[in-house]
Amino acid sequence: MDFLVGIIPFIFIISVIVTIHEYGHYGVARLFKTRVDRFSIGFGKVLWSRKDKDGVEWAISALPLGGYVKFSGDDSITSMIPSKEELEQARANITEKEGAAAVSDYYHFKPLYQRFLIVLAGPMANFVLAVFAFMIIGLATPRVIYPPIIIEIESGSAAAMAGMKAGDIIQKVDGKPVTGSDEVSIMVKLRADTPVVFEIKRGQEILNLTASVRREVMIENNPSGRLKEGRLGIRMGGKPTIKNQNILEAFGYGIHRTTQSLETNLTYISRIFVGKEDGSQMSGILGMTKATGTITQNISNSDVSLSQKAWYGFIIYLHLAALISVGVGFINLVPIPPLDGGHLAFYAYQGLTGQSIDVGVQNAVFKVAIVLVFGLMIFAFWNDVHNTGLVKFFEGLFS
Repeated sequence: MDFLVGIIPFIFIISVIVTIHEYGHYGVARLFKTRVDRFSIGFGKVLWSRKDKDGVEWAISALPLGGYVKFSGDDSITSMIPSKEELEQARANITEKEGAAAVSDYYHFKPLYQRFLIVLAGPMANFVLAVFAFMIIGLATPRVIYPPIIIEIESGSAAAMAGMKAGDIIQKVDGKPVTGSDEVSIMVKLRADTPVVFEIKRGQEILNLTASVRREVMIENNPSGRLKEGRLGIRMGGKPTIKNQNILEAFGYGIHRTTQSLETNLTYISRIFVGKEDGSQMSGILGMTKATGTITQNISNSDVSLSQKAWYGFIIYLHLAALISVGVGFINLVPIPPLDGGHLAFYAYQGLTGQSIDVGVQNAVFKVAIVLVFGLMIFAFWNDVHNTGLVKFFEGLFS
């Protein structure tokens, strides 16, 4: 039921995120006076379209989970860098039809730095969206910060073994300052089976204690029992600080939350590559749709007025959109084609060496990358099937 309820709001949220991403590409392209044929929300068959005065076709296509900007003269679906022969042929065709002056309007004939910035603008737009979403949340709701004061320690836990005591104040985790208990919790969850150094203030004394964070089953939202995270074995508390933020403080909060989310993604992915995580917490479309549905159900079932439900829904959806937007920006910066990061890597190589990547090499890398991308999608789908409880659900039907 959560999955079904979440379909429409998730499609809306992801469509907004993709539109902002693609508009990042489009906006910078138009800034450099690059010709654009089409701006599409979605892939596949065009359901609706119209052309503006600049000849750009604005379209809505059948498959809503994506979008694209098609630059004039870019006939490759992968947008790989054409060979010298292809560029010369394109130059000759444009010159013959429109004159030599028109060549500079086309994407592949733009200076390298402009093409680099056009590609980079998509992921950057996602981060900007996240900053302003968190900023709006910071302006709309008071910021509540619970101090990282330990008030209880589980017997035999990692914290107990490290020598932590009730009343200790956590000031740093692995050398990074923390101001609230939520920051401590996030960092601990991402450091399972890892020795972590905590800077502790105990009275007037500063201590550095090393705790071997344990990997334990997540308690909340874990119907499969597969999901595990780092646990220290403490409960934090104390009088919270509640503050209404002005616009500058809210903007700083937006930057802080965005960089924190980006760091969380980077830390988790890097731990997968070094074998410290199994990737079971990676989620795909099914998982995100179910999470959206769960949020929607909780809001709908809450015992508050309709106006309050609408307000809570707006804030929670905005928070979810910010987190997903950071994830989309991060994934698109991974240096493999056909993602933006792949194009950026090719342009960086060209800028450093003065030579374009051979088309054959590009095609070979693209084929390998497609396998990796589809493999990642299948892996995320497999996680979603298990983590959302669908496996147990179907087992129950036939048992």
